[in-house]
Amino acid sequence: MRVLIIEDERKIASALKKTLEQEHYAVDVSHDGDDGLAMATTEPYDVMIIDRMLPGEHDGLDIVKSVREKSIATPILMLTALGGVNDKTDGLDSGADDYLVKPFALEELLARIRALLRRPVEQQSTILDAEDLSLDTNKRSVKRRGKEIRLTSKEFGLLEYLLRNKNRPLSKNSIMQHVWDYDADILPNTIEVYIKYLRAKIDKPFGGKGLIKTVRGFGYKIEDDKK
Repeated sequence: MRVLIIEDERKIASALKKTLEQEHYAVDVSHDGDDGLAMATTEPYDVMIIDRMLPGEHDGLDIVKSVREKSIATPILMLTALGGVNDKTDGLDSGADDYLVKPFALEELLARIRALLRRPVEQQSTILDAEDLSLDTNKRSVKRRGKEIRLTSKEFGLLEYLLRNKNRPLSKNSIMQHVWDYDADILPNTIEVYIKYLRAKIDKPFGGKGLIKTVRGFGYKIEDDKK
């Protein structure tokens, strides 16, 4: 999952980025409202964490409103030092999905992000599956036919993205944008290499039907006949 952090306090932004990357998220960071607005409205993200008070012409409320005006439905968690009732209602009314007052515990922030990711119908369960393969987003575990499969952080992120979109062809560009962060230095065949790694771990050892399918001239998908 790819996360955007828009936070001008660099120590907070750095701590958030480090914590989220330890949880296997791909993370982009902006430290001002103008740059953050550009990223929020042009790049695909799965969650946005936006500070309310930001330098530049656009503050957090402006960014949230602009995102919603463009019909971007990405879940947004707003951060702020302003904890009054009116401050919270202003943030939520602007289009934010949740509101967290500083200072906060990183564990609470992670729990709120997980809750936001579960809100869409197709993401209500913490267990994502296809045929006899299952991925637990909370425990960060993967099993097939009951046998645990060890994956690297990036392999896990790739598999999670495929499972969240099972039976839907995903272009290589879409996979790259959601699984790798903006500054990642990846080669044209990186996606193919990681698909090969995944197949070697979740398909090849189990014989029979391979779950990861190549969509010629486009990209890949995970196929689940039972849907």
